[in-house]
Amino acid sequence: MSFVSNNKTDEKDMLKRIGVNNIEALFADIPEDIRSTGGLGLPEALSEIEAEKLLRLMEKENRPRLSFLGGGVYPHYIPAAVDQLTLRSEFYTAYTPYQPEVSQGTLTAIFEFQTMICRLTGMDVANASMYDGATAAAEAVLMCLGMKKKRRVVISHALHPHYREVIKTYAWANDITPAWAECAGGVTDVAAVRALLDDDTGAVVIQTPGFFGCIEDVAAISACLSEKKIPLIVVVNEMVSLGLLKSPGQLGADIVCGEAQSLGNPVGFGGPLLGFMAAKKAYMRKMPGRFVGKTLDADGNTAYVLTLQTREQHIRREKATSNICTNEGLCALRAVIYLSMVGNRLRDLARLNHSLAAYMKKEFSRIGCEPLYESPCFNEFTVKIKNAKSVLEKLSQQGIVLGLDLGDYQENLTDAVLVCCTEEKTKQDIDAAVAAVKAITV
Repeated sequence: MSFVSNNKTDEKDMLKRIGVNNIEALFADIPEDIRSTGGLGLPEALSEIEAEKLLRLMEKENRPRLSFLGGGVYPHYIPAAVDQLTLRSEFYTAYTPYQPEVSQGTLTAIFEFQTMICRLTGMDVANASMYDGATAAAEAVLMCLGMKKKRRVVISHALHPHYREVIKTYAWANDITPAWAECAGGVTDVAAVRALLDDDTGAVVIQTPGFFGCIEDVAAISACLSEKKIPLIVVVNEMVSLGLLKSPGQLGADIVCGEAQSLGNPVGFGGPLLGFMAAKKAYMRKMPGRFVGKTLDADGNTAYVLTLQTREQHIRREKATSNICTNEGLCALRAVIYLSMVGNRLRDLARLNHSLAAYMKKEFSRIGCEPLYESPCFNEFTVKIKNAKSVLEKLSQQGIVLGLDLGDYQENLTDAVLVCCTEEKTKQDIDAAVAAVKAITV
């Protein structure tokens, strides 16, 4: 028996069976002017040996880089145990735990993740299954406005611009009107927030530390909203900061959401990320995603179960609060292992981050590059550098990535750079970067 087929014959048979004359007919719904008419220009396929040799040659061209990038994704040291434990096949290949009786390990990890998020944020409940910080923030907005039956949300300009864009998309699709609160000194202007509040406002969104690195006065904004009983959504995308700062819950937040990548998850190439959402108990039945609960089985043994499943896969679509599905369980597990290992030393880690950033700010000031804002920061700050884009390009040629060019986000910040220092940087790294800037700018 031969297993070799005539591809052309097979192709004709398949086309005939589905009632079309050629493959092009399958793409009739795609406008012709955006279809590619030429080939892909790919070289001939390589054997495995040839491909490996080519990759080895390419690898040798890589240069070590000293990077001070942050801006929402943070390079923290990850203990080797985090990688090793999450490589176990029962975790690495696990899918959404639809059958709790055979998913106790996965459910335990998610339950612990929820517990740790609650302790860090000062909230009553936390869920699992948020994609990333941006979508978590957008889902929080939808939840608040749906509960309040309002159509307007006030959003701080200190919220990460990517988060703002995602919320704008959600708002457009759900007939919601965003209003933008201006900043003063790198933080949200409380007076600007107060002026934007009206009877149709269903939530206010801020971020701390904000996109410019500054720490918000969460308590002041919460007090501003309390009279009108408008919920305050606080976004956090650098969770290590909560080892040093008061939790948003202590300061009056109603919902805390954002990005937990910095807890044991690598920077990668922009993902995967680990969104989270935590809230006061009053919001529990309206939160998207899923909750894992802890109970006893028929024999009195501890058991973990999925509960309050408000996703459209589990209940009638019109009753669902969200269609968030992907579990992000492996990333959540990494966060659990990481926090279990760091424990109470998270405070020490946060202090180290802050002290390194403070040192770098001082060194920049010494060479005439002043911080743009005087507001307190955690491990990230904005510095003024004349001809920043040119300076960044020259530093890149030396293998130094100084930070994020804020001119790419706001026209009035063309000479501003967002710089981040985590525990992975040393005093020598900072001195080298500052010296390189000095050599270019002075």
